[in-house]
Amino acid sequence: MQIVLNGSPRDCASGTTIALLLDQSGYAGKRVAVEVNLDIVPRSQHASHALADGDRVEIVHAMGGG
Repeated sequence: MQIVLNGSPRDCASGTTIALLLDQSGYAGKRVAVEVNLDIVPRSQHASHALADGDRVEIVHAMGGG
């Protein structure tokens, strides 16, 4: 299946969860916010939320600094 991740097309296996996508994208263990089709998905649902073909996913991570 194909999704759009941060504005770029990406192939994913059927049944890919947000948690798996985060791991594959290098965001595992980082503080991120995930939006799927304009809806924020709570961190507590990342492991159970399976992505579907055509989903638009935005991953935003906080950066510190001053």
